[in-house]
Amino acid sequence: MVLGKKRKLGRRIEEINIGEKLSLTEKMEDKDLLLYLGLTDDANPLYIQHDYASQTPFAKPIVPSVMLTGIITSAISKYLPGPGSHILKQEIEFLKPVFHYDSVEFLFEVVEVLRSEHVVVIRVEGMNEVNERVIAGLFKVCPPHRLADLHGRVLDNF
Repeated sequence: MVLGKKRKLGRRIEEINIGEKLSLTEKMEDKDLLLYLGLTDDANPLYIQHDYASQTPFAKPIVPSVMLTGIITSAISKYLPGPGSHILKQEIEFLKPVFHYDSVEFLFEVVEVLRSEHVVVIRVEGMNEVNERVIAGLFKVCPPHRLADLHGRVLDNF
């Protein structure tokens, strides 16, 4: 976000309907893995050491689960419902490992809209390049709240 620039908010709960879908594909690149590992100081050899990983049932380094979670939560924040939304609950299964350089297609689908609670439920699936389900999740999300019109009021932190 650029300071001093207002961002457009995501969609209101009234604008969201059951059955809406979003698809995006992410390739697991070295630069992204290195950024994650540097940010978290996570030196798990399963994520970065080929010699170690080759001796495990995975056979090669895998992508950290929390990095995959970050891709999902980022998509919710950016696209569905979008900026201003907040994840209230997440249930994620990592069904198969995701390896370095794999591409994962994430499919998001609105499966419930609870207008009285101001909540939408989004199902997420991740498929690898050979069409295997690698991720399955359910997210309870609060779409952005609309703020009252300020009519000239000034807020110090905006």
